[in-house]
Amino acid sequence: MSALLLSAAGCMTPANDDGSPPAMGVGECDADAAQGLVGQMATAELGAEALRLSGARALRWIQPGQAVTMDYRTDRLNIKLDAQNRVEAITCG
Repeated sequence: MSALLLSAAGCMTPANDDGSPPAMGVGECDADAAQGLVGQMATAELGAEALRLSGARALRWIQPGQAVTMDYRTDRLNIKLDAQNRVEAITCG
């Protein structure tokens, strides 16, 4: 169930109403503000709190061994998980 929950939560990538990416400076990520969540279990609520704390507009869950794109987005928060589904690291990009 948690994999399904995280899969759905990982799709959080809101854009402007017209589909364009957010303007620079709007929704920029500050991962430092969410570092207190490291070590906690991954949940949809934790993801929402991480977005709120960081100011990011998009969230990407990264599971062990998962391939991810290397593009850098100033509005995206990355939450890296360990094998037990605990938050291992929180970064922007």
